[in-house]
This record gives sequence, C-alpha cells and structure tokens, in this order.
Amino acid sequence: MQEAELHDLADDADYAASQQQGSASLMRSDSSRRSSGSEPDGAEVVYLKDNVTIHPTQYASERISGRLKLTKQGPSLFMTWIPYKGQGSNAKLSERDRNLYTIRAVPFTEVRSIRRHTPTIGWQYIIVVLSSGLAFPPLYFYNGGVREFLATIKLHVYLVRSAEDANVFLVNDIQDRLQRTLSSLELPGAVGVASGLSSSLPVGESLSIANQERTDGGSFDGSASHVQNNGRQRQKVQDPARDLSIQVLEKFSLVTRFARETTSQIFGESHSDGYGASERRAHNQTPHNYSSSGISNDVEKVPDEVPVASDPLEFEKLTLELGKPRQAPLMSNEWSTFFDSEGRITDSEALRKRIFYGGVDYMLRKEVWPFLLGYHPFDSTYAEREYLVSVKKTEYETIKNQWQSISSDQAKRFTKFRERKGLVEKDVVRTDRSFSFYDGDDNPNVNLLRDILLTYSFYNFDLGYCQGMSDLLSPILFVMKNESESFWCFVALMERLGPNFNRDQNGMHTQLFALSKLVELLDSPLHNYFKQNDCLNYFFCFRWVLIQFKREFEFERTMRLWEVMWTRYMSEHLHLYFCVAILKRYRRKIMGEQMDFDTLLKFINELSGQIDLDATLRDAEALCVCAGENGEACIPPGTPPSLPIGDGSLYPQQDDDIL
Repeated sequence: MQEAELHDLADDADYAASQQQGSASLMRSDSSRRSSGSEPDGAEVVYLKDNVTIHPTQYASERISGRLKLTKQGPSLFMTWIPYKGQGSNAKLSERDRNLYTIRAVPFTEVRSIRRHTPTIGWQYIIVVLSSGLAFPPLYFYNGGVREFLATIKLHVYLVRSAEDANVFLVNDIQDRLQRTLSSLELPGAVGVASGLSSSLPVGESLSIANQERTDGGSFDGSASHVQNNGRQRQKVQDPARDLSIQVLEKFSLVTRFARETTSQIFGESHSDGYGASERRAHNQTPHNYSSSGISNDVEKVPDEVPVASDPLEFEKLTLELGKPRQAPLMSNEWSTFFDSEGRITDSEALRKRIFYGGVDYMLRKEVWPFLLGYHPFDSTYAEREYLVSVKKTEYETIKNQWQSISSDQAKRFTKFRERKGLVEKDVVRTDRSFSFYDGDDNPNVNLLRDILLTYSFYNFDLGYCQGMSDLLSPILFVMKNESESFWCFVALMERLGPNFNRDQNGMHTQLFALSKLVELLDSPLHNYFKQNDCLNYFFCFRWVLIQFKREFEFERTMRLWEVMWTRYMSEHLHLYFCVAILKRYRRKIMGEQMDFDTLLKFINELSGQIDLDATLRDAEALCVCAGENGEACIPPGTPPSLPIGDGSLYPQQDDDIL
C-alpha cells in the first residue's frame, strides 16, 4: 500500500479562519490565567476550556464535566482534564469515580493522533489516541472550542491532517521515511533524529506540572493516563497510519525480542510472528546480542520485594470453599439427553451449567456453539433450525455478492472499500498461521476468513472491520468449517462484543471501569496499590478484554474458555472476574516488586501461555459467588458482552464518512 500523503491543516476552512482569529484570541485571552501563580514556574496556560465533559455511560445523570487545559512548559506541551468538584459537579458520582477519569498532565510526545467528531445532532467531541494505541474517553465540548483547541496545538507541536481520514490529525508525525522507520521502532538512540519536531521534558519539570495539578481544583489520585517512554508500545488499533510499524517490524531483523516488547500493548505478539504460545516463550528466551548499547542498558533491575498487604478474602481458602472442580467435557451421548423428540432443548439452564463446569468435547462444538452464541434458539426444533440454516445461507450469499460484484473501476472510486479490503487482507494472513488449520501458502481457510470478514463489513456498515476481529472469527471458522454458519455465529458474537471495537472505545472503557470497581470490592489493598501507582485505568488488561484472552492461551484452551464464558451461567461478565482472578493470583509479585504501570504492562503481556486455565476458572467462580449482588452492582447496565440497552444503534459514534 502506498504511503499516504499528509496535508497541513490549512486545507480546512475552519482552521484557516481559526488561524486568523482563533489564535489571535488565544494570544489575547485572559492573561491572568497564565501567570496567576497557579502554574509552576515557567509554565504557561495556552488554552483553557470549561464544560468539557466525559460520558462514562449512556446515562445523562452520570456525565462528568470538567476543565480542559493545554499548558506549555519549556519546549513541551501538556494536556490536562480535571473534573469539577463541589457545586456544579455530578453529586451522584463518588470521588473515586472522578479520579478514575481524571487526565494528568500528558505530554504531546506521548500523543499519536486526535480524532475530531462532528455529529449532525449533538456536541462535537474529540478522541485523543496515545502512542500505545490506547485512547482516553471522548471529550465532549458542550460550548464549542474544538477548532481553537486544535489550532492551539498546532502552534506548539507538529500537527498534520491524515489524508486517509479528514477528521484525524496526526501529532508529531514525521514525514521522512527513515525517520518514520526509526520512530516506529523506538530503538534507543533513534528518537533524537526527530528531536527537532518534539522534545521530551526533563523528568523534574514533568513532575512539577503533575504535582501542581493536584492543587488546581482536581484530584489526580485515580488517574493513570500518562504512559511512560520506557517500554512504550506502538502498534495501534484505530490509528490510520498504524500499518507502518507492522511493515517495519516484518522487514527488520532487529525486532526478534526488543520490538515485540515495544509493540505489544493491544496485540502483544504481532500476527506475523508465526509462533504459538509455547513457541513464543521459547523464542523470547533465546539470547540475542545487540550492538546498540542503548538496548543492553534497557535491562531492568528487579527491585527488592517489600511487605505485601494480606488478601482480605483469603483467596486460596475462598477458592476451595466456593469454586467447584472442573468436570469432563460434555460428550455426544450426554448431549442427546437434553433434546425432546422434536429437537428442542428441554432444560437450557442445566445445559449451560454442565458446559460451564466441563466445556464441550471438540467433536461436539459444531453442534453446541450455535446455541451458546444465540444463532440457534434453545427452544427451536430440528425442522426450524434446518430452515433457518437454508434461509441464512441465501442471505449470506446475497451480502457477499455485494462486495464481490464491485468492479475494479468501481473500487478505484470507492476509497473506504479499498481501505477495508486492504486491512482485512493484511490481517488474515497474520492470524493464527502457526495453527495447522491456517498454515501454509494459498490456504483456502485463510481465504474464507477474508471473505467472511469482508462480508461482515457490508452486513454491519457502521462498525465495518477493525483489527482484532480476525482473532475472534478464527476459532469459530475452525469449529464450524462452514462459511455461512461461521458468518452468522460471528454476527451473533459481535452483537455482544461489537462495542469493544467502537471508535471511541467506550465499550472498552466501560468494561475497564467495571473491572476497577470489582478489584476495589474484592481486593481493596490491590486496588489501593494500583491507585498509588497510577494504574487505575487498567489499560494493562486491555488486550485480555478486547479479544477475550485469545493471546493468553493456546488455541484449544481458548475455545474451552470461550464456551464457558458464552454459557453466561454464573455471570454475563465472567471475563471480568477472570481478570480479577489472574490479578489476585499474582498480587504478591505485583505489589512485592512494586511494579509501576510500564513494568506491570510488560509483566501482564509476558503471562501469555503461563496462566492455568482450570485453576483460574475456579478462582473466577469463587470470586463471582463471593461478590454476589454487590459485584453485579459494580457493572453498569449494557456493559459488553451484555446486549445493548434499548433500540438505539449499537454504534452511534461513527461518522457519516464510514462505509
């Protein structure tokens, strides 16, 4: 794919106007707010906007308003968002909730892109995407000010519009190809090539702004939005230019171990590495000799362990008391006893309980999974299911024909189709290629994976295709081994997990917020540790939640975990209790070694292939029972994978320019 040409903001009439009058108004704006003494010495507030709001849930009563601020100190620009306190604030939300969403002084050297949304009805909002690929919650501008915000940024950092999406503005994007290559790898010593465009603030100055914000009308105890330079990950989910780093990583021999660590935030191991979980561990333990002294100096010293607060639940004892042992998988002879003479499942609750504790025999999954996913109703008959399969096959072929009938001349004039097709084709050839079902050149199953994903992008126009969907489809296609039925099972799964891929990441943020509340409920010392170490955003669990632990287990164990979660027997949100169970299993190591966000993130990613599935499921069950109604109260209604509330669109935040 040809590298997209990047254009300056001057091609936008809004920005042309704002450059003339908006920036001038910024220079004239209330000088007292810049030099009032509320900022550290040498710091200057260059932009300030009130009534900028975050929407944690769909409920208007839970919106959190605050003040957005851009601060310049030395050569660096920082962004801060502080929720209001006291009168005029949301009285229903606790102080901890406000802290969770607070954004500290984030340097723009850590920002990759800013996306501007201008819906036909409603407020403008922006999404700030970090270099790690993670994003802050959308910031809604109730009183306008987006143009001024972007114009101010442009005055202080290198900001360009992406040619691929007119609403995306890339921060510190380096146009020279060599510089881009070095920047995307983030090798030690390479960052200096681009130092003319942006410069990192010394640690002392960075801390001075962060400490000052603590006394500037808001509290930062609960936010953990600042991603450090060390160990920062680069591969992105929504960044229009994200494929650049993939291309570089595939072509450079220096990315065996070091680059995997620096690109592992959401997709911890690149699709292209060709390793399964056990092979990855063996590969990562292979010694490598690097000539760069910067790399050799990157080895971290393991800190001395410190005393760890005891687990208030006595976790080991709790699991033995409340977590039941795993059973043998459901076999075909037992499966047949759940049906009446016409093919209806007579006791769906008993069936779901049986699968929850034992899973399903691999030979039986093709029959059972459509029920668990909701493609086949439990009360449907043999005849009804046979008819449904026939009708759905015709419907699938109709949708598939829509994109297959696009001629090459049409495709030349259909940018979004070309982009999506290109993205799907890149991803499927990197998905589970170490697994025999998808192994080898010209594998027809890889082609089926591509066709199903392209067809889904036409079936669900609003959501389209996002990286990570191929991970969710791959096991389904392996089990069903039928194109149409795999598609409809995937559709049923995406009805629940689709919000994980929303552009504003609200589905993900809601789940991570719920996870933080569960940890607070079930292990307050661990929660307080995360709070003290700026880890309350739980971004280190992002990959777990996004693709349902797909990268943490080998293929067979992933399927076993999924079918257990799909029963929704103990809870619709068992995956969150599963996260808590893992964190509690490693709490002594996390707290004892005083892991900060970066160390914790690296540690979590390296757990891939090392988690005991059966033991963790038993732990998760015990935690779910222990939490009871209090646990369910921690999870907002409509949190994925719960079905969305009401009749509204699943993906209302997408722009009109999306296919």
